[in-house]
Amino acid sequence: MWRWIFFLAFLCFVVLGVVWFVQNPGDVTLEWQGWRLDTSVGVMMAAVLLFAALTAGLYRFWRFLRAVPGEITTAMKERRQRKGYTALSSGMVAVAAGDAPEARRQARRAEALLSDSAPLTRLLSAQSAQLDGDEKAAEKFFTDMLDDPETKFLGLRGLLTQAVKAGNKSRALELAEAAHRMQPGSEWVAATLFELQSGSGAWLSAADTNDDMAKKRLLEKPEAERRRAVIAFELSKESEDAGDSAKALKQLKSAADMAPDLIPAVVALVRRYTADGQHRKATSVAEKTWAKTPHPDLLEPYWDARKAPDGIARVKASEKLAAVNSDHPESHVALARAALGAELWGEARKHLQEAGAGDGLEPQARICRMMAELEERENGDLTKAREWLVRAGSAPGDEKWVCGECGNAVAVWTSHCGNCNAFDSYTWRTPPHISGLPKPSFAESGSALEGDDRAATTGPKDPDASDVAAVAADVTPASVHARAATTKT
Repeated sequence: MWRWIFFLAFLCFVVLGVVWFVQNPGDVTLEWQGWRLDTSVGVMMAAVLLFAALTAGLYRFWRFLRAVPGEITTAMKERRQRKGYTALSSGMVAVAAGDAPEARRQARRAEALLSDSAPLTRLLSAQSAQLDGDEKAAEKFFTDMLDDPETKFLGLRGLLTQAVKAGNKSRALELAEAAHRMQPGSEWVAATLFELQSGSGAWLSAADTNDDMAKKRLLEKPEAERRRAVIAFELSKESEDAGDSAKALKQLKSAADMAPDLIPAVVALVRRYTADGQHRKATSVAEKTWAKTPHPDLLEPYWDARKAPDGIARVKASEKLAAVNSDHPESHVALARAALGAELWGEARKHLQEAGAGDGLEPQARICRMMAELEERENGDLTKAREWLVRAGSAPGDEKWVCGECGNAVAVWTSHCGNCNAFDSYTWRTPPHISGLPKPSFAESGSALEGDDRAATTGPKDPDASDVAAVAADVTPASVHARAATTKT
């Protein structure tokens, strides 16, 4: 709107000027070299304006002629750059697609077209060399990038990736520390540095890195706290090995306080208190943990803390422990274990049924093995014992420490996965089920066992029955006792 107002105002001034000149024409006389020119003021001004316009036009044409060579050069350079960046983009796409020959060809093309963009072309050349399996060439490109401040970090990252891939932990740690000094706010660098420090057992340095990541908000607070707990637990092991029990106890308490669900640390703390004669503290820690996170590894340390070596003493101790979380299946398993040890068959059967061995329930393999032990020890019924052991073969597996990254399952927790080296990746759960023998019914397993008794003279009547009989035939009273003795709940 304002443009229209200004335009109309300007037009009014022009019209007023023209009208004024019409009303006051005036005369202009020009004499030069014997020539005389008489005209009006308006015509004279129009001639002057025309001359000025022609002069301006000629000047602009002259400037255009002077700028043509430079503009042609600029246009050619821009065209070359466009082609170079297209080659660079195509090379990156080829790297992502795993096409090593195309990546190498586009890298050479980009290097020829983008002489002023060496950092990017070196990066593409290094990545294409890595893709092609030429680690020496890739290392050369990454090393050359260290000389340029703009690409030094990229060079460090590339060399770090190579060192990690090659398993050169000392070199990788050195490069990670250098990269972290350059880019302390980089989440990837900080995470890699922490993994290398913790993986090499440099727990104090790992703790500093973890705190720095938490301060820079590269980690959520709960995750940082959990890491501190694991580090404190590992430091307690080092202190214990060095003979510093007081320091080990302090670090164990810190670990258990920061992560009450870190069962290995809690178990170690209970054992430490028991070894120091602080039985009340040991039982208090175990009961507090059992109330929120029942775990079978807590049971035996709790028995030791309660000074319950066997029999009825363990039953009474287990009742106190189970009372803090009476509805949890793990409490029933603990009571069943103690009852079996004290030969309280009725109590053992009741709690095993509550834990999953009741009608219509699908018990874990450990429950089946305990039922097999119960049937043999209480009644001497080897047939039923064998039925339960056969059933254990197809029952849901026992819980173990399972890595959340690779699925590796182990019986003993460690701070790093033994398979993929992931930090604090183990959780207590049932491993992925691996199908084995079809789950037999009691009738089928019973007939199979009867067939096994006749197998010595008549042989198996059908392949399926013989498979089950072969499993059951391996079960003897001695084997039942051996398996029961090694059952861990």
